[in-house]
Amino acid sequence: MGKPSTSVWATLQKKRWPLMILLVLSVSTLGMILVRSTFDSCSVSGKRCGREKEDNNSDVKIQSVSGSLNPLGFMKSKLVLLVSHELSLSGGPLLLMELAFLLRGVESDVVWITNQKPVEEDEVIKVLEHKMLDRGVQVISAKSQKAIDTALKSDLVVLNTAVAGKWLDAVLKDNVPKVLPKVLWWIHEMRGHYFKPDLVKHLPFVAGAMIDSHATAEYWKNRTHDRLGIKMPKTYVVHLGNSKELMEVAEDSFAKNVLREQVRESLGVRNEDILFGIINSVSRGKGQDLFLRAFHESLKVLKETKKLEVPTMHAVVVGSDMSAQTKFETELRNFVQEKKLQKIVHFVNKTMKVAPYLAAIDVLVQNSQARGECFGRITIEAMAFKLPVLGTAAGGTMEIVVNRTTGLLHNTGKDGVLPLAKNIVKLATNVEMRKTMGKKGYERVKEMFLEHHMSHRIASVLREVLQHAKIHSQTTNSDH
Repeated sequence: MGKPSTSVWATLQKKRWPLMILLVLSVSTLGMILVRSTFDSCSVSGKRCGREKEDNNSDVKIQSVSGSLNPLGFMKSKLVLLVSHELSLSGGPLLLMELAFLLRGVESDVVWITNQKPVEEDEVIKVLEHKMLDRGVQVISAKSQKAIDTALKSDLVVLNTAVAGKWLDAVLKDNVPKVLPKVLWWIHEMRGHYFKPDLVKHLPFVAGAMIDSHATAEYWKNRTHDRLGIKMPKTYVVHLGNSKELMEVAEDSFAKNVLREQVRESLGVRNEDILFGIINSVSRGKGQDLFLRAFHESLKVLKETKKLEVPTMHAVVVGSDMSAQTKFETELRNFVQEKKLQKIVHFVNKTMKVAPYLAAIDVLVQNSQARGECFGRITIEAMAFKLPVLGTAAGGTMEIVVNRTTGLLHNTGKDGVLPLAKNIVKLATNVEMRKTMGKKGYERVKEMFLEHHMSHRIASVLREVLQHAKIHSQTTNSDH
């Protein structure tokens, strides 16, 4: 059901910030939904980053827009090879692209390879590769001799996701032992089927593993030991952060009001109605089915409890894809029709324009199932928009949402349906609770989940990995 009408962008352009339009168009979130706005945080030439250079100092002083020293400045002129298992609008590849542009912002030499590409030309891949090339990232074939040469002479190799491990033996072959000491393995997965020897057998020998949450790090530590009998390398937990561009949109009340009005109009939702949103790629693991069941249950509770008077409640599922005609997508649509909810449950196709929907909803539902989200970038993005979060008590969500302070948590699975329904009723009937939780969530983002927080955390990891590679290189040379 439709995107915001183009009049929203025209309205904004006539006002005071045409630049913000571009930022809104690129702001996005984790999981088959986004292309991150951080891509545009620095131009390749460096003119927009306010850099000061010291040619004789490896810790070159590179300033951010705010004037503070960029914590990644020491990566200037370092050669970094980024290995992605795929290039798509899913969370893993886009996070790696974000890292690529942060490194380009401090004049690192960045080379990108995609291990798995479809035979036929893919428009998404074409667009994303052009975006990287425009920002000075070299894109080369994963199976080329140049990829091997780059891996051997690079200062750092980042393998992104467990699946990227396939590239090591398939391409590097006998050169694998030479490259492992300078590999940082960035892991985002929380599913058991990734624990296969052909994927992660080299994991114990890399310089380090970087994981998005403590919950995921603990899961990998236990699972690799119990299932494969291998030991994790030194592991770093790095929570993600919101880009400066997203925060700029989130903190502009004029922009949010215009976006809210336009999106709600396109959905048929009045300003006074309450809109609950779930923003993830539509799949069983993301729990859209259980959310819709909980939403239906909450409507029944409100109908039975006549003393509770609330405006009309709506739900929006952002991340749909009817063109795929999956069994799960069909189940969702059939449930809505069966319960006669078509007028108040809305489906929006996968989109790169997530900020308008964050501006339009009143509550975010993060309903990922099983072990939950590895982290869940959409959660901190919603909190930046001062939205309360109804999340599952699992995975990285528990490291973001403070229960009963910035949101309310519920169990995963069918056992969580009724508790989620009760939490929906609780927030629907208490506007002050929504506002207070939203404000507390925003404060938590400002304290912990901004781009500069993430940059500092990543910088400390990269320093240690580079040091590890240097020591190993010196030891190897002395042996010869």
